Amino acid sequence: MRKRDKLNIIRQYYPNASTTIDSVNRLIDFVEEQLDLEPNQVMLADSICSDDVNSIQYPVRTHEFLGPFKMGGLDGFPFTGLTGMGAFASHVPDEGAVFIYYGPHIGISKEGIVGEIHRFGQSKNSGCCGAARAALGKLQNNQIQEGNITEMDYQMNILEQIVLKEKNRITSATVPLYETTEVIYEAIDKRINELVKATAYNCKYVILVGAILINSDTDIGSFSATKRFDVIELATGKRIDYLNKYPL
Repeated sequence: MRKRDKLNIIRQYYPNASTTIDSVNRLIDFVEEQLDLEPNQVMLADSICSDDVNSIQYPVRTHEFLGPFKMGGLDGFPFTGLTGMGAFASHVPDEGAVFIYYGPHIGISKEGIVGEIHRFGQSKNSGCCGAARAALGKLQNNQIQEGNITEMDYQMNILEQIVLKEKNRITSATVPLYETTEVIYEAIDKRINELVKATAYNCKYVILVGAILINSDTDIGSFSATKRFDVIELATGKRIDYLNKYPL
């Protein structure tokens, strides 16, 4: 299948989506041309779902960066918290940059079915993101108890509490899983920005790319729909929004 045909499937739901390969290539060009840095001066931290499909489908070219430091648990929420952010912040080259890529993921099959993908070696489609689908199912069945967070299923319980706060918005949506993913993105974006604000960095820049990571079938690949692209100049505190100036 040609790239344009793959994009046509994904862009039914995410009009600004690019292949993850194109997005990473564009980001590396930006780092080199706009920030005058080499990729090996950039420490990558990702806060994306621990689902194996993300390891399989995420572009190999990200290995040109240092890292990655893994911040995300179920559906990409930064469960490593302030300790994790502080840990990897101390690993960055002095004259380099921090690059944080974050957000939830969602599956869209080649048939255009939201919440499903065909994984390698399987005869049937399976859910993606399974945790988001499970949280949505419990929300629709009134099975989430406000404030219920356990040690045995801490990460899942956190996701449940996030979606519970937006129950009406999600359950009334045309595509509830799509809306669930939007709600989880907003929670991740808020937390990442809180963590960045509370962390000291010993480098020149912090690059924040918030997105919906979109998985598709094994033979289709993955895509990224960018929702935030900010660069913070640490010496001055200046924050520049590149989302429209330099789309990824």
